[in-house]
Amino acid sequence: MHCPYCGAGDSKVIDSRLVDAGAGVRRRRECLACRRRFTTYERCEREPLRVIKKNGTRELFDRQKVLGGILKACEKRPVPIEILEGIAGEVERELRDEGYEEVSSSHIGEKVMEKLKKIDQVAYVRFASVYREFRDVDQFMELLLTLNRERNVSQEGENHDR
Repeated sequence: MHCPYCGAGDSKVIDSRLVDAGAGVRRRRECLACRRRFTTYERCEREPLRVIKKNGTRELFDRQKVLGGILKACEKRPVPIEILEGIAGEVERELRDEGYEEVSSSHIGEKVMEKLKKIDQVAYVRFASVYREFRDVDQFMELLLTLNRERNVSQEGENHDR
């Protein structure tokens, strides 16, 4: 691994940690020449996963693109970045575990929304409003009313269990 600062080829591993539920390894390294530290990630290379966009074009799955959408939805929300990175990793892992070689962007969006709904409902509504391309306030209100009904049913169940 070449140092990103000085280009030297020798570095030592200072720390290694599993990431993405064991699907990858994060390593902190120190360059033996300039002594600066940097991080590398190691993941098993798999067959490429392709995304079928709404317009019918196909492109390679990009975890960073998924994470970018999640980050926008969670802007100024109290959700740790590690959880958001975990969502992106879980979505990719689930798609691969389901055996997809090609998957629609709408399926990916549904998976992201399902996970955001459990973590932060404001982020869920933000993501859904962009992802589902709401055309007017009525569509937005319908989503909020559904979310509110689900929350009330959940709370009634919790009160009943006590």
